[in-house]
Amino acid sequence: QVQLVESGGGLVQPGGSLRLSCAASGFTLDYYAIGWFRQAPGKEREGVACISPSDGPTYYNDPAKGRFTISRDNAKNTVYLQMNSLEPEDTAVYYCARDTHCSGYAWDYWGQGTQVTVSS
Repeated sequence: QVQLVESGGGLVQPGGSLRLSCAASGFTLDYYAIGWFRQAPGKEREGVACISPSDGPTYYNDPAKGRFTISRDNAKNTVYLQMNSLEPEDTAVYYCARDTHCSGYAWDYWGQGTQVTVSS
C-alpha cells in the first residue's frame, strides 16, 4: 500500500540545519509530485516546498526561499528537505504528501509528520 514516512526532525538552535526525509513506498516516486507542508500550533497548515514529477521544477513558499532545498532520490524512493538558517518561526510539525503535480489540490496520501523545534 502507499506509504509516506517522514524522519529527521528534532531540536535545533537558531541558525542551525536539519535534513528531513520522506520515504515513499507502494508507488513509483518519479511519477508524482511530493510536497512538504508544516503546521505550527494554533496555525493553519501551509505548503513549504514541492518537487515536480521526473526532473520537473521545484517550488518554495516565501519563508523557505533561499534557505530550504527540496530534492528527490528516486533510487532510494526518498524526497529530502534540507533546511538551513533555521529560525524559531520554522517550529512546526512537517508533513510530506503526494499529488500528480505541484499545483494540484489532490494531495491523496500524507505521512504522519515529524516535529521540528528551533529554540535556544
